[in-house]
Amino acid sequence: MNKRPMCPTCERPQKTCLCAEMVELECNYQLVILQDPTEAKHALSSAPLLAKSIRGARLLVGDVFQPEAILGRDWRKDTLLVYPCENSLHRETARNTPFQNLILLDGTWRKARRLLHLNDWLKTLPHFALADSPASRYRIRKSPRPDGLSTIEAAALTLNTLQPDDDFSPILKAFDAMIAHQIEAMGRTTFSQNYPPT
Repeated sequence: MNKRPMCPTCERPQKTCLCAEMVELECNYQLVILQDPTEAKHALSSAPLLAKSIRGARLLVGDVFQPEAILGRDWRKDTLLVYPCENSLHRETARNTPFQNLILLDGTWRKARRLLHLNDWLKTLPHFALADSPASRYRIRKSPRPDGLSTIEAAALTLNTLQPDDDFSPILKAFDAMIAHQIEAMGRTTFSQNYPPT
């Protein structure tokens, strides 16, 4: 069975190559994406695009992670987790705290909660929750939460909030193109039937 030819750069099928839309930006953090193993098998996961869009970003796939191995000895004081909680840091506090690492969990809400449950150390980290999130552009996957965003959308919004002098929105161009390619492949009628506007 012949496999579809793949682009070696964006690692997408050559027919739907995203290189023309991709950018690589720098941020003030070491971006670490912890990805649920089943999410890693999803062809339309946004995490690989995010990892390629932020210079130095790390995409780690697994169930259980050792914080010192991936974040260093001072992980307790220099790491911020992007995840909703009641005691989320105010954005000014988050901006003015010299965090070195920024962690995002990649997977459905259920899978993200599972990662949190399996890695108790994540719960000890300062949390940052996104406020006033726009509607997700991830039109081909449904979230049980009205404020649910894809990982790349959450990263762009977080970085725009924490680094207001910079604009990370361009990393979403490749994501939008990936979604558009999939809708075209599905056919707009099929897409409309399966994903009616809310």
